[in-house]
Amino acid sequence: MPTHDLVDEPDRLRRALTPLRRTLLARLRTPASAPELAAELGVPRQRLGYHLRQLEELGLLELVEERPRRGRLERVLRTVADAFVVDPDVLEASDVSVSDAVTPETTHRHASEHLLAVASRAVRDVARMQAASQRQGSRLLTFTLETEVAFASPDDVGAFAEALAGAIAEVAASFHTPGGRPYRLIGAGHPAPGTGDPDERQHA
Repeated sequence: MPTHDLVDEPDRLRRALTPLRRTLLARLRTPASAPELAAELGVPRQRLGYHLRQLEELGLLELVEERPRRGRLERVLRTVADAFVVDPDVLEASDVSVSDAVTPETTHRHASEHLLAVASRAVRDVARMQAASQRQGSRLLTFTLETEVAFASPDDVGAFAEALAGAIAEVAASFHTPGGRPYRLIGAGHPAPGTGDPDERQHA
């Protein structure tokens, strides 16, 4: 099963984003040693070793084995996860995160800021729980529902949202068990990218 690691520290993200380090993280999904990487990438061993040490220090690479080679130990490394998920809050330039930057206007059901905040929180929370589950050797049980609907007019968007909210509340009530394991359900919609007139989509 693919593994993910959440990058939720600005310095960790900044130091991992150089072109060579991104290349190393992608390549080291399959374990390799510094001599092997130097030959493949055409990068001097000393320079390559520096970047590998930095990625290890950041916790993005891990040691797989040490094997003897020409009288010395050769270290074989790999990435700690198959993919890295960036906490959206890390990308914020200010001290206020996307998920915290809410006002009465941005928490309105039809506000795009609210959708971004909810999506950011979901990315962060699910990535953290998945990482914890992987460390414990267990499986994180989630579900995803996705579909597409075409609306005749902007007014239909609001009517649909109200109808969907009522349907979800009814189904949730029928399954809700006091004392059971709580789940967070997110219902969201946005214009499909690359379709229709941009101005029309903006006002939908």
